[in-house]
Amino acid sequence: MLLPSNGRLERCVLDEGRVRLSVAMIVKDEAANLPVTLASVRWADEVVVVDSGSTDGSVEIAREAGARVIQKEWLGFGAQKNFAISQCGGEWVLSLDGDEVVDEELRREMERVVSGQSGCDAFYVNRKNYFLGRWIRHAGFYPDAKLRLFRKGTVWFEERAVHESMKFKGPTERLRGNLLHNAYPTLESYFEHMNRYSSLGAEDAVENGRQAGLIADVVLRPLLTFLYNYGFRLGFLDGPEGFLLNLYHAFYVSSKYAKLWALGAGWTGRDRP
Repeated sequence: MLLPSNGRLERCVLDEGRVRLSVAMIVKDEAANLPVTLASVRWADEVVVVDSGSTDGSVEIAREAGARVIQKEWLGFGAQKNFAISQCGGEWVLSLDGDEVVDEELRREMERVVSGQSGCDAFYVNRKNYFLGRWIRHAGFYPDAKLRLFRKGTVWFEERAVHESMKFKGPTERLRGNLLHNAYPTLESYFEHMNRYSSLGAEDAVENGRQAGLIADVVLRPLLTFLYNYGFRLGFLDGPEGFLLNLYHAFYVSSKYAKLWALGAGWTGRDRP
């Protein structure tokens, strides 16, 4: 694959005219992360960015980098990612988030795969999650393997509002290298993200007929979650950042089930002043 020196994406196409690797991204207001994310995949044959209404310059940044930008109203995480994948012309697709960066070792692994040096159709990659600038190594945050590279047409996302999972049948491999995930650079970004995700998670649970108990789920479940992750899974080894992340993750669990409990009890607040 070609390595451009001008920072822009360049398509690298097989002799027979097929695109080997497409990168599929869904974004909204990712201007702070997009430059480094797009730079890490500028070696790909094609980058497809599906934007759902950014107002921070994300669209202009993606176009300047050479990505093909498609405007699409928000469909939900799973459906939006499936749409992005459907717009890709590559034989292989890398599903990438706007705050993730492909490191050099992972890049070489992907080049090996798309050149035909593997018999699998789907591959897991490791993620290095960063919280307040620190790589979180414990409590299940690493290697945090995700199925992200696959032959187009073999993998699809379950269309859920949140925590979408990939559906695939067949053998898989895990690639060396990492996705660098700049998940939560500030506490404000973490709180905003978790508030949104806890609401979506509660709504998804309601749609699936689930209920929550005030003591068992809102109080005891998050407490046990913290003790398990921070103690048994060695979260305490990640220093003060690890303490805060595990503490606030437990609060996220409590928030999600409190919202589920409130929805089940009819406490929506819509009928109150």
